[in-house]
Amino acid sequence: MGFQTEFTFVLPRGYMDEYGELHREGVMRLANAADEILPLKDPRVQQNPGYLTIILLARVVTKLGALPAVDTKTIEKLFTMDLAYLQDFYQRINTMEMPKYRGVCPHCGKEIEIPVNFMEAG
Repeated sequence: MGFQTEFTFVLPRGYMDEYGELHREGVMRLANAADEILPLKDPRVQQNPGYLTIILLARVVTKLGALPAVDTKTIEKLFTMDLAYLQDFYQRINTMEMPKYRGVCPHCGKEIEIPVNFMEAG
């Protein structure tokens, strides 16, 4: 099993293209450092920080239905519910999962997984 870098999703409502076709199924890839840094230089983000989300999602959503490409115009035209869904999906796939180790419960003797949170350690 390899390292997963792409994740499929289904939008709650879907993107309606100019021909009236609805596109709901898509693919989002993991973000890299450039995805989060380069949009900060974009004048649209400097004028309106809320536009960062639009550019960021346009960079990481690699497929949406039968569309040939996904760009900022596509993301701008999403229904609010779908935009919120993609923001949440982005957070879930790009958030670091806490490592776990196996241990034995001192009370019942059963093997358990114990999460290690390095952010709270110390």
